[in-house]
Amino acid sequence: MRTVIYPGSFDPLTNGHLDVIQRAAKLSDQVVVAVATNESKKPLFTVEERLELVRTAIKHLPHVEADSFDNLLVDFAAKRSAVAVVRGLRAVSDFEFEFQLALMNRKLNENIETIFMMPKDTYTFLSSRIIKEIARLGGDVTEFVPDNVRLALARKFAKGN
Repeated sequence: MRTVIYPGSFDPLTNGHLDVIQRAAKLSDQVVVAVATNESKKPLFTVEERLELVRTAIKHLPHVEADSFDNLLVDFAAKRSAVAVVRGLRAVSDFEFEFQLALMNRKLNENIETIFMMPKDTYTFLSSRIIKEIARLGGDVTEFVPDNVRLALARKFAKGN
């Protein structure tokens, strides 16, 4: 079984993320959407909330599951017997950082490849940070995120977070 890991903070999951997940699922036997525990980013949603948002959004996709990790990505990938890490590239500006990560991951574990995937052009402008800002200011994020994420954002910002 060829397993790939799609890591990220997913704070929150966007339709661009879903697009990459769906296309990665066509290329592998199993996709693990790996929600990173990175408290230095001061996430809006807890790890548990992000995991639940991802799980709900991917439940219709066979051979796709969600998990979380708080260690080195390559260690998590090895633990899950993954052959590759999938990284999304929205624009050329993403490439330099992602390229550095890929090279470091290869240095840490040369058995795990990195696959770069671009989302559909209609999603290249999406970022979780922009989605949170639109939602915080009362804007409509319906076309940018799955419905369960839209509702979760509305609840978070209704509470004044």
